[in-house]
Amino acid sequence: MSEKFRQLAEDFWVSPQFTVEDVAEAGAMGVKLIINNRPDGEAPGQPDGAEIEAAAKAAGLAYANIPVGMSGITPQHTGALEAALDDVDNGKAVAYCASGMRSVLVFAYAEARFGKPVDLIIAQAADAGYDISGHEPALTMLYEAHKAPRTDPPL
Repeated sequence: MSEKFRQLAEDFWVSPQFTVEDVAEAGAMGVKLIINNRPDGEAPGQPDGAEIEAAAKAAGLAYANIPVGMSGITPQHTGALEAALDDVDNGKAVAYCASGMRSVLVFAYAEARFGKPVDLIIAQAADAGYDISGHEPALTMLYEAHKAPRTDPPL
């Protein structure tokens, strides 16, 4: 497996900018879903998402476009990630952006939102070479919200 792909969880990797060649390598390692967290046109020479999507589909892989721009990560990003992962049964996924950091953060926020302890999330990211410790307060807030009893009226 390429050093470019960094494992965050049993079936989830992150990567810096993908190329068409990376799609083939991801497929060879059993990846079923490629997630693009990088907006098109962010930097000169960057491959378009459509190019990566076409290569993924040609290789029989699913593709999800969940770009994270300057506005940061929102519940829509984590929700879209969760939906994309739910659509791929028992499959490995790899998410990419310019450096991999945004992909790590979308995954981390989704994990906290569903009750994974924050210290484990931060340790996973560190093991993959990403320091997300500065996000601990926001991750903790999401984790605590998950643990809080629901006060919504029944439907």
